[in-house]
Amino acid sequence: MTETSPSPVFTPATRFAVPGRIEVSDRAAAVWQTATLTGIRRETPRAATFRFAVPAWAGHLPGQHLLLRLTAADGYTAQRHYSIASAPDDEGHLELTLDHVEGGEVSGWFHTVARPGDRVEVRGPLSGFFAWPGDRPALLIGAGSGVVPLMSMVRHHRARGLEVPLRLLVSARSPEELIYAREYGAETTPVFTRGAPAGVPVGRLTAAHLAPVLRERPPGGWEAYVCGSNAFAEHASRLLVAAGQPVDRIRIERFG
Repeated sequence: MTETSPSPVFTPATRFAVPGRIEVSDRAAAVWQTATLTGIRRETPRAATFRFAVPAWAGHLPGQHLLLRLTAADGYTAQRHYSIASAPDDEGHLELTLDHVEGGEVSGWFHTVARPGDRVEVRGPLSGFFAWPGDRPALLIGAGSGVVPLMSMVRHHRARGLEVPLRLLVSARSPEELIYAREYGAETTPVFTRGAPAGVPVGRLTAAHLAPVLRERPPGGWEAYVCGSNAFAEHASRLLVAAGQPVDRIRIERFG
């Protein structure tokens, strides 16, 4: 994953700190831990959520990711970075939502081979740059599986009953491909690029989608979090800047 944004405006009180709960040291984040798969939940035809029990997991901030390692019987290993989908308060458990990537050896294993009881290794949490501790208004913009770390923020916001404003704009090709479709509430505006329900416009994210949220402008302004493909991240960040969002208040995580 590549993180891009000059001079982040705020830094959590500690590098990895969930307000009111726990600190995660660099040492803890550097240790490989065994994660046992306990459940699989289908989200879309090509995406599923995988729930793990990780008893010694020390906590994370919404927006952080981890490193996952698979080891084959012959000793071959494969490692991938994945954003954490679950809220920090889901103690002892983690959820990852994975697209089934064509030819992907790790995502392919999860989608075609993995069963509850299987074990993998995880290390983290990693990166405080894209993290949102819940301390200021958050404008979240994601596309496809880019919504995964943003959903961790939404879940954290709900679980803690936070009053700080939070808004989510999420782009998907169609309602069938909208990850977490059953969980969205009034804080979310979906944007469909290929197909949509009757009466809903079809097209990519535009300034018109951002305008109502940016007009709200809560005290202190928005901290914007953008996650998606390289092309989407570039497009969304340009829209934000053109609409007056300060460049140093935009955090970007991109893939592909």
